[in-house]
Amino acid sequence: MNKIIVIGHLGRDPEMRYTPNGQAVTSFSVASSRRYTTSAGEQREETEWFNVSAWGKLGETCNQYLAKGRQVYVEGRLSSRSYEGRDGQTRFSNDISLTDVQFLGGRGADGDGGMAAAPYEVGAGAMADEGGDFDAVDDLPF
Repeated sequence: MNKIIVIGHLGRDPEMRYTPNGQAVTSFSVASSRRYTTSAGEQREETEWFNVSAWGKLGETCNQYLAKGRQVYVEGRLSSRSYEGRDGQTRFSNDISLTDVQFLGGRGADGDGGMAAAPYEVGAGAMADEGGDFDAVDDLPF
């Protein structure tokens, strides 16, 4: 089983594109941070970044309601890849193919920092079959 759950904040506004066959795909990044104290008593913070892809109606909804800074719960399949950055260095990426999302409070569309009424929630992977499989898509738009 390959399943990941992340709660974090969007690092950029979602970008929606369409595949050549007309299927919507929305991409956005999520940062998840944790604070801890070292054995020396020093406060530290670690942040992990995830690239998220949402397909079909789920992608259209994410594009409509999410914005940079908004807190979100994402669930999906994790894949990692390496690539060469513009500086020639090898970089690594954590990618999530979204199967479930819940819009949480925080900066962004609701702006009040509290829990937002999620206009769209996917339960128990109800939309999982509507999403595209990376292996089945001939020409990804990104």
